[in-house]
Amino acid sequence: MSDIGDWFKNIPFITRYWFAGSIAVPLIGKLGLIGPMYLVLWPEAFFHKFQLWRPLSATLYFPVGPGTGFLYMVNLYFLYQYSSRLETGAFEGKPADYIFMLLFNWICIVLLMIPLIMSVLYVWAQLNRDTIVSFWFGTRFKACYLPWVILGFNYIIGGSVVNELIGNLVGHLYFFLMFKYPMDLGGRSFLSTPQFLYNWLPNRRGGVSGFGVPPSRRPMPQEQAGGGGGGGGRYNWGQGFRLGDD
Repeated sequence: MSDIGDWFKNIPFITRYWFAGSIAVPLIGKLGLIGPMYLVLWPEAFFHKFQLWRPLSATLYFPVGPGTGFLYMVNLYFLYQYSSRLETGAFEGKPADYIFMLLFNWICIVLLMIPLIMSVLYVWAQLNRDTIVSFWFGTRFKACYLPWVILGFNYIIGGSVVNELIGNLVGHLYFFLMFKYPMDLGGRSFLSTPQFLYNWLPNRRGGVSGFGVPPSRRPMPQEQAGGGGGGGGRYNWGQGFRLGDD
C-alpha cells in the first residue's frame, strides 16, 4: 500500500485531484451512495433548485458498467498520462495557467468528462507534435495524430466519437488562441489567465519537467532586424518527451 501511496503522492498536484475525483465520483454512483441522477448535469436542477455541485460532479462522473468499463479505464489512463505530462511540461511551475486552460476547456465542453480529457490530450499532442508515440499493437506515429487515432479507434470498437470530436475541437480552439495565433502568426492574444488565479496559485520554480514546452515568444521586428540572420518567424512545435524510450 505504501508503494501505491507514494505513486499517488508523486502525481502532479492538479492532475492528482482530478484523477482521484474521476475515480471517487463514479464509484459513489456505482455503489448507490448517491444516485447517478444527482451527479449528472441537469440544468433545471442547477438553476431552479440551486444544486450547485452538478457542474463539477458531471465532469467527474462516468456511468461505469459492463458495456462502458473499458472506455472508462482507457480515458482514466489518458487523464493520468497526458494531464501529468502537460502539468510537468508546458505548464511546469504555472498552476494558475493550467487551471485556466482546464476552466476554458471545461466551459466550452459543457462540463463533460471524456471531452475534457480529450481536450487536454489534444493540447499535449500539439505542443509535442513531432514526438513519436506508441499505440495499440505496437503502432508508432507522431503525437499530432494521436487525438484523431483515438477517435478512429473508438469508432472501430463501436463507441460514439462525438465526445472525442468535441474534445479535439475545444483543445484546438484553446491551442490556437493561446499559442498558435499570438506566437506563431503574430496576432493579438485573446486568452490570458485571470489575475485572481495567479493570486491563488502563484507561479513557482523547480520541479520535474521535460515533457514539452510551449513555443517561444515571437520576436519583435526590431529584434529580427538585429538578430544576425536567424531565419523566419516559425517555431519548432515538437519539443518533448519521446514515448517508448523507457
